[in-house]
Amino acid sequence: MKKALLVLSFLAPSLAFGWAAEEGFAPLFNGKDTSGWHLRNPAGPNSWTVDKGVLKNTVNKGEHGTDLVTDQKFKNFTVKYEYLVPDNSNSGFYLRGRHEIQILGDFASGAVSLGGNGALYNFKTADKFVSKPGDQWQTAEATIIGDKITVVLNGVKIHDNVECRKGTGGQLDNDVDQPGPIFLQGDHGTVWFRNLQIKELK
Repeated sequence: MKKALLVLSFLAPSLAFGWAAEEGFAPLFNGKDTSGWHLRNPAGPNSWTVDKGVLKNTVNKGEHGTDLVTDQKFKNFTVKYEYLVPDNSNSGFYLRGRHEIQILGDFASGAVSLGGNGALYNFKTADKFVSKPGDQWQTAEATIIGDKITVVLNGVKIHDNVECRKGTGGQLDNDVDQPGPIFLQGDHGTVWFRNLQIKELK
């Protein structure tokens, strides 16, 4: 009974907002606040808020926010997340704090690029253009094992075991073979996240 109560209490924050982490996954975001996360630059402006289970970074034109970083570090894992990025807005989702999966409101462009949505930023373009309009949620799943990265965006595999042995720009450090945090880029533009969950792999 105690074990069952512990499981329910662990899932309760997610269930309260209409979702639960999948079997084998743990929530990265509790839907209520930014517990388990910290600002990359504590002295910078905090543009992050939580509203009804959504983690929101709101940056007005001409302003800068700051990045949000998990307290915990991870090495080999699969991470799932959903994001909403307005047209022309810019953000990024970093694996181990070093490899950026670009987030860009580029639906109107209709083409992949090194800086486009889903790209391993400035390293490899997505294999296919699968961006959605700025008013639609996008789903992503990324797996990193050793130096190999696989990404599925909006149900389509756009990177398949891509070898990446260096940081892609804006990284926390260059220790690419070491565990690192998840980090959400918050200094470029408005972006919303929900349903962030992770499964550590051997």
